[in-house]
Amino acid sequence: MQLPLTVVGADGSAPARTAVEQAAREAACHGSRLRIVHTVNWVPPPGFASVLNEAGEKALREGGERVLAEAETTARSVAPEVEVSTTLAMGDPRAVLTELSREALMTVVGSSGTSGIASGLLGSVARHLVTHAESPVMVAREPSAPSAPVVVGVDGSPEAEAATAFAFAEAAACAEPLVALHAWSEWSVPLSPPDDPALRYARAPGELEAGEERLLAQLLSGWGERYPQVTVERRTVRERARQALIEASGSARLLVLGRRGKGGFAGLRLGSVSNAALHHAHCSVVVVHGRRTDSASGGQAPLFGRPAV
Repeated sequence: MQLPLTVVGADGSAPARTAVEQAAREAACHGSRLRIVHTVNWVPPPGFASVLNEAGEKALREGGERVLAEAETTARSVAPEVEVSTTLAMGDPRAVLTELSREALMTVVGSSGTSGIASGLLGSVARHLVTHAESPVMVAREPSAPSAPVVVGVDGSPEAEAATAFAFAEAAACAEPLVALHAWSEWSVPLSPPDDPALRYARAPGELEAGEERLLAQLLSGWGERYPQVTVERRTVRERARQALIEASGSARLLVLGRRGKGGFAGLRLGSVSNAALHHAHCSVVVVHGRRTDSASGGQAPLFGRPAV
């Protein structure tokens, strides 16, 4: 039986080195293979002589091989037990990595690449992958704290359910604690009619918070039984979701989010909360979308499916 696959993009930049290091650790945790990918996208100017065209492409390929060799050395130094392979591909890195994500357990990229304008900006490859990749996508940053927990945003949406599944599997594989964070406000929870029609639409003090705590407990129901080895902290906070999650990322090893949450516009591929976290989180962020199937099992078994309860 072939081991699952973790894919990571490498371009020789410092963020890409961080991505390779974290991808190697992920591969070690999950017992997967690691494939390091570098792309060469050589488009000669019009009228370029064929001999110069060949020389330019050859130089890029040789540079790509050096990038891959350095990345492979980095990965083996982090996780010597992991099976590592390298791929030098022709084409746009966004298209290449998106295609490879179809067979991947996870696809890992740096927060920006060699073409990034500034370290604070999310690179074009990362932006493309989080909205188009078939696997969960990690946008890698240096961990905020050693031995920090996995934090997952929970809001009751199908995307957040998939993120919860991934987060439990991740915490179990890497032997880390899990923080399940649910943010709420008076504006995010609609009023419900009172039991007695003669009463006003008012809640007793603490009733709204207690209801949100019960909701989080319900959303996590069954996961503890499936992953009894994972220590879970349920955290309900009265705050905007994006602020709460970015703040929580300051003491996290990994922040896991659904591609879109509740209340978003149906046509958007990436929700505003996930977008804000990708730009401002203090740790690596994994974006998960919906449910995906394990291609190795013929597309029948969910890779990160909800446990039976």
